[in-house]
Amino acid sequence: MKRIIFLVTIAILATMSIMANDQKHRGHKMPRPHKPVALTMPAALKAGDKIAIISPASTPGDDNPGKAAATLRAWGFEPVIGPHALAKCHMYAGTIEERCADLKWALNDPDIKAIVCTRGGYGSAMLLDPMTHEDFNRNPKWIVGYSDITALHSAMVCSGVMSLHANMGGALGERGANDSINLMLRDVLMGNLPTYTVPAHPLNKMGSARGMVIGGNMAVFTNIGGSRQWDFLDRDNIRGKDIILFFEDVSENLPRVNSMLQQLRLKGVLDHVKGIIVGRFTEYDPRDGYNDMYEMLSETLNGYNIPVCYDFPASHEEGWNYPIIEGCPAKLDVTQDGVTLTFEKR
Repeated sequence: MKRIIFLVTIAILATMSIMANDQKHRGHKMPRPHKPVALTMPAALKAGDKIAIISPASTPGDDNPGKAAATLRAWGFEPVIGPHALAKCHMYAGTIEERCADLKWALNDPDIKAIVCTRGGYGSAMLLDPMTHEDFNRNPKWIVGYSDITALHSAMVCSGVMSLHANMGGALGERGANDSINLMLRDVLMGNLPTYTVPAHPLNKMGSARGMVIGGNMAVFTNIGGSRQWDFLDRDNIRGKDIILFFEDVSENLPRVNSMLQQLRLKGVLDHVKGIIVGRFTEYDPRDGYNDMYEMLSETLNGYNIPVCYDFPASHEEGWNYPIIEGCPAKLDVTQDGVTLTFEKR
């Protein structure tokens, strides 16, 4: 019996050797150990640069693109409104083909230096199947937005380019060029990496962490997680890196948010995370004995030996939505005195 096992083992090893040599002769490369790749930060904008305004998701109000353009123009940029920015097809800003055409135009045109989305809503994920990673990284540029635009942020990060979770068309137009939060966005677009300091929250878990900042709207990125090519935790440029996860949401009740958190936990996502930034959850009713969403979240998050901060200014409230650079290295410090988030160049 031992002789038979020995001979079978020799045969298997010989077969593996033949297969490896066959692959080599055919030009196939054998798998190599993974090496994380740094993400590209889009170039800083300067006066006169063109910024596209498009609607990848729901149809905005009729005056949204024009008002957003006025703010961008006041900052010295040249806004260009996409052909289908005000299109209507059911609840969306045009058909999939129309919205995808605007997105590809804005990404592929080398004269366009950044892309501002008019609004979120629904539909951004519908554009991902027709897109490739090359579409997103051929001409690296900022995509600006939040909420449903998280789908595009995930695609950008998966494609090796940083993206910008920040105020978009509605807030730019309504709050204007001199609004303090909008000015934070302008500064990031022009190449200034921010440091944010915010007050302490009673549920904060103290500590420090460094990692790549990833996240956005909780419902959107948990739905995309596990997809074939846009799962931000399963790409060569992300896998194995330390992560600072941030999330926020609107109109999601406590059981639904708890379900999403458990989904992240069971998939092992939280095992990659070195720090967590919990933004504001809005338009929900506390229930089942919890005082608020943060209390419910803390029951699970306190089980991880990492810093966690609550009520960070990332939310659907346009006056409470600091720009967050997705895919950018950052340092998170959570102390009794407050929270500091510092974006870093490496």
